[in-house]
Amino acid sequence: MGHDSFPFVVTSGDFNSDNQIDLVIANYGTNNIGILLGTNKGIFVNQTLFSTGLNSHPYSIAVGHLNDDTHLDIAIANHGNKNIGILLGHGNGTFMNQTTYSLGDASPYAIGIGDFNKDKRMDFVVTTNSTNNIAVLFGYGNGSFANPILYSTGSSSSIFVGIGDLNKDDRLDIVVINNDTSSIDILLGYGKFSFKNQKTYSTGSYPISLATGDFNNDSRWDIVVANTNDNTISVLLGYGNGSFADQTKYSTGSYPRSVAIGDLNNDTRWDIVVANLNDNTISVLLGYGNGSFADQIKYSTGSYPTSVVVSDLNNDTLLDIVVVNSKDNTVSVIIGYGNGTFADQKQYVTGAYPQCIAVGDFNNDNRLDFAVSNSYDNTVSVLLGYGNGSYADQKKYVVGGYPQPIAVGDFNNDTQLDIIVANALDNTVSVLLGYGNSSFARQRKFSTGVRPSSIAVGDFNNDTRLDIVAVSVYGRNVSVLLGYGNGSFEKQTKYSTGTNPLYVVVGDFNNDTLLDIVVANNFDGNISVLLNYDTGALAHRITFAFDNGSLLQSVAVFDFNNDSLLDIVFANYGTNTIGIILGSSNGTFGNQTMFSTGWNSRPYSIAIGDFDKDDQMDIAVANRGTKTIDLFLGNGKGAFNIQENYGNGFNSTPLAIAAGDLNNDGYLESEHTRKLIA
Repeated sequence: MGHDSFPFVVTSGDFNSDNQIDLVIANYGTNNIGILLGTNKGIFVNQTLFSTGLNSHPYSIAVGHLNDDTHLDIAIANHGNKNIGILLGHGNGTFMNQTTYSLGDASPYAIGIGDFNKDKRMDFVVTTNSTNNIAVLFGYGNGSFANPILYSTGSSSSIFVGIGDLNKDDRLDIVVINNDTSSIDILLGYGKFSFKNQKTYSTGSYPISLATGDFNNDSRWDIVVANTNDNTISVLLGYGNGSFADQTKYSTGSYPRSVAIGDLNNDTRWDIVVANLNDNTISVLLGYGNGSFADQIKYSTGSYPTSVVVSDLNNDTLLDIVVVNSKDNTVSVIIGYGNGTFADQKQYVTGAYPQCIAVGDFNNDNRLDFAVSNSYDNTVSVLLGYGNGSYADQKKYVVGGYPQPIAVGDFNNDTQLDIIVANALDNTVSVLLGYGNSSFARQRKFSTGVRPSSIAVGDFNNDTRLDIVAVSVYGRNVSVLLGYGNGSFEKQTKYSTGTNPLYVVVGDFNNDTLLDIVVANNFDGNISVLLNYDTGALAHRITFAFDNGSLLQSVAVFDFNNDSLLDIVFANYGTNTIGIILGSSNGTFGNQTMFSTGWNSRPYSIAIGDFDKDDQMDIAVANRGTKTIDLFLGNGKGAFNIQENYGNGFNSTPLAIAAGDLNNDGYLESEHTRKLIA
């Protein structure tokens, strides 16, 4: 936003008539507004600044058609200069010079736009810090406005305004937040808003790896988890709605470190293979197809097997196994006979301290190759397959610090396989774009959370472009990086998990055609399932008092219980809650129902939208105290599910929040401004 800009509020609109969402931001510190034009990939070009005047300190903004030319215009509350600024849009992302309207000795806080006198011309309402603290300016339809008409609420701190027809008389009414009196005022007109919050399931001790598959042939995804401290795996059968049955445990070798699945004996049932770190073996557990498994059969590997993958390595249509051996810097290839038994291992040299492995055809010869992450020399080794179970010598590529988890996919839509690896020491992922001839471009790095320990690939926003999810073992979160389809990615979005999340997989666990996320929380001994979800005269005021100390900060109106009557939601900064009051047909409201936003959260701003695509309105809240965003999912009856908490991705303070479809994937995202530290 610029040095000392102190961006204070954001809203959205299409300012250049390209059918893409753009953003406008009030920069309180630098006395201007910034326009960021959006693209169809959910990214924005560098901002263009428009001055609001020396010492103007723009505090609030609203957008609308103020001169009937079909182009969006902007109204600005200039707190420092005690006026309202109007910027008329040209429809190409630029604006005329500001025209101002004085408010006398009053400094404006909040501004809203609406047709209050039913003349089909936009007017606006402003809250101020004066005794007569509401000003209504009626529009002439040409971008100019009459002198303000003043109303009083008895407060000198009416910091937020909402507009809507609260009593079903087809006239716009006004809702005002009074911060100092912990109340809202309503002035009735005479005239003319993934991943759901985690669900937790118990596993064995110290879970470290997991995989998903349909183990009981009910067409629902199930989960298997490797538990290092009690030498078991846990199988959790899925109900198909995002929830799972209690675990069933099976014994493995010593310190099971990695798990993979496949049909190892050609009976059309999923089997499990586990890499056992301490006894240098793998365990094979054959499935019965009903969710249960036979006792393990062990096969020798190299020293300290840390990762295992199942695939057909020699083109005989039978699944084989490849294992990374971290202590002797090798990989073991174990060829399968198709009946659940396997040949002795064959080893190949890798780089220093190999950690993880992924397979794919990197040179388009229809033979599977594999890539290995080498933690001690910060490289990835690529070994090309001959199609008979043997491999050429490695070729190494430099990546980031201490690479561990690795995956493959086509990240730039050129039909060639690329490689992605998470670098634990520099908190990044490296993307190596493949040329299709077994060689790769130099790495491109993208930031993740602290010490990424596992990655997975999938299309989380249904735009046909591959995205990345990485778990942060120290940050207690997962980061989702949405792909642009050209080998680059958006900045991460973080979602909370349990303690020490070490492994992540993706799948559609509730049969809604959206990819969900499962994380193994190492310290907690459980897994987290994150479900993915897309004539102007005003009557006397009516006051609704709230809890002492609530310090109301933001308000929005919508029909949350589908009775065709508008309701109100507000942020209680002082009591760390949001409050809902349901409207009745006479313009009055029921008692407040409160929903917690968490201790010391200090909810500051609210946005409304259907974030989970269930046709019911949900609420997003920006919490200034905890620097997070909460989602409250509505059930259409005026009630809301337990809050979902999202970090904002910055060490910063969110001051405002708005919602819109920023990347044209059919799902709403939220955007927020943040305080910038110079």
